[in-house]
Amino acid sequence: MSTAVIHAGVCGFTTTVQAHSEEDMVKLTITSDCEAMRKLAAHLTEVNPFKEISFRRATPQVYQEAMKYCTHAACPVPSGIIKAVEVEAGLALPADVSMHISK
Repeated sequence: MSTAVIHAGVCGFTTTVQAHSEEDMVKLTITSDCEAMRKLAAHLTEVNPFKEISFRRATPQVYQEAMKYCTHAACPVPSGIIKAVEVEAGLALPADVSMHISK
């Protein structure tokens, strides 16, 4: 199982993504302080990892569902979900990502 803990920023919400491979799919368990991410979690329970790693064929399912529930385009949670899926499917190495925002 692969896990991503995502601290979304100024909103103060934390989302935890647990990804578990089963055959050709990755099952997702998403818990969050954010109501929008909880709604997303209810509708995003599994994905095909090969369809999540590129925009070339179609919009990844994670982003299709996120557009329905997440009102903030810069929310890092959808990207974090895909990172967890990639790691669980063996399509990426587990490594932290970060953004530093300043003015």
